[in-house]
Amino acid sequence: MFYKATQPKRTLLAPYDWGLLWAVFALLAIGLVMVYSASIAVAEAKSLNHQGEFYLIRHAMYLVVGLAAAYAVFQVPTGLWQKAAPWLFIIGAACLVAVLLPFIGKEVNGSRRWIPLGPLGNFQPSELVKLFAVLYAADYTVRKAALMDNLKKGFMPMFFVMLGVGGLLLMEPDFGAFVVIVAIALGILFLGGLNWRLFAGLILMLGVGFVLMIWLSPYRLQRVIGFMDPWADPLGKGYQLSHSLIAFGRGELTGVGLGDSVEKLFYLPEAYTDFLLAVIAEELGFLGVMAVIGLFAWVTWRAFSVGWQAALMGRNYAALVAQGIGVWLGVQSFINMGVNMGLLPTKGLTLPLMSYGGSGIVANCMALAILIRVDFENRQLMRGKKTL
Repeated sequence: MFYKATQPKRTLLAPYDWGLLWAVFALLAIGLVMVYSASIAVAEAKSLNHQGEFYLIRHAMYLVVGLAAAYAVFQVPTGLWQKAAPWLFIIGAACLVAVLLPFIGKEVNGSRRWIPLGPLGNFQPSELVKLFAVLYAADYTVRKAALMDNLKKGFMPMFFVMLGVGGLLLMEPDFGAFVVIVAIALGILFLGGLNWRLFAGLILMLGVGFVLMIWLSPYRLQRVIGFMDPWADPLGKGYQLSHSLIAFGRGELTGVGLGDSVEKLFYLPEAYTDFLLAVIAEELGFLGVMAVIGLFAWVTWRAFSVGWQAALMGRNYAALVAQGIGVWLGVQSFINMGVNMGLLPTKGLTLPLMSYGGSGIVANCMALAILIRVDFENRQLMRGKKTL
């Protein structure tokens, strides 16, 4: 009796990572509220019957579809995703080709990135390709694990595959998606054991390539010039960034109050998509921005932790998928926040889980469902149960 009383109590292992789940739900909920706040003025002016809830209703519909897709994806064992990864990546590449065809793709503001789906809105293939890139890069790295020191056999095949996909994205053009997918592939290859000398050389080559793409593209060069000094031309090249910075300045510590943003009243372009964080900064202040950053940091850290736990169990593919999802969400959220704060040149990338957009919300929810599935399988194995 005394022995039993002095033993430490064992806590039961929860079947799910509730901290991760609640952080994801918090980001989705904050995003829904802020999309409504940021879009109401635009919706009243542009939607049929001047319906202020137009974007709110559509965003809520996307969330329902995304959560339903996430539930379905969660039921699929990680091993099946590995088997399907090459085929999914081929389907994604075919969609990138289809979107460039005049009779299929839809052009908006000089970019052809969307496939119209009638009343359902527009489908943006590059969002799903990000997910498929995670699954395929993880599968490739596991299959080529013994060749990661070999430039010709280990690295070059993946390089040419990503070069082809990158070329399709640049033809749209969608430079932001190209950067994220390159980051995903490089991150997974590095985590999978790519020779550090090859990795360093590749980073150098990519740096030179990005500089050339900016230098040889007039509109990208103008964006960089506007980023360097937005106040030199606040009504031209620096218009978006200058109004984003004004929003951050007005918010101060606690913000001007939910719904009271001035910049969203046709001053700040794309307020409910690319520049949602600026509206959050203006209405909820520094504390609101820090809360959002903290939630993204927690989700990203948990993704790497789940991957690390899977690696300890010898589940290399699952580990790389989890960490690849962490790279994706971490890099894309960092770029979006950097653009909003004036730390990076203006680029059309949405804030994951929060910005308005059906394709992005659905793809993000599916990716996180796979991450939660990896964690669920880890926990099942720790309980002594077998997984597929």
